[in-house]
Amino acid sequence: MNIVKVDDSNAQVYGNLYQGYAAEFSKIVDEKPDACGLFEIYPKLAGSVTGYLLYIDGIPAALTAIDEKSAKAYEICDFYVLPCFRKNKVGKRFISSLFEELAGSWEIKQVAGAEYAISFWRDVVSDYTSGNYIEDVYEDSKWGTVTRQCFSHY
Repeated sequence: MNIVKVDDSNAQVYGNLYQGYAAEFSKIVDEKPDACGLFEIYPKLAGSVTGYLLYIDGIPAALTAIDEKSAKAYEICDFYVLPCFRKNKVGKRFISSLFEELAGSWEIKQVAGAEYAISFWRDVVSDYTSGNYIEDVYEDSKWGTVTRQCFSHY
């Protein structure tokens, strides 16, 4: 398992994997690809938003985009593990490694209808924090009704 930041040398890999992520969520968030069949990457990896790729045996297996909204205050914007790698807790190990590396407060949101994502994040956050987190449901200005988990660790 190798985690690397997205930069100019691997941005195309991130963009390629992102297409699977966007396609998987397109029904839930009602987004369609452009005339070339590509989904727009949102958020862009710029400013306070950093992308990370997970490689397993040299093969790109997962991505995440993390926004550092303020010093040591993070939001997971995107998280995707390719279906062929969704075993052996790959996603949980990937994000837990980043939780460790980026100590601070965390916010993770799931759109209504993404029940499998809600279940995944509850499991990850509950295990990582030993149940010491807050979950709520609220109206997000971009995504509508979302389920959110929040926790801090330093």
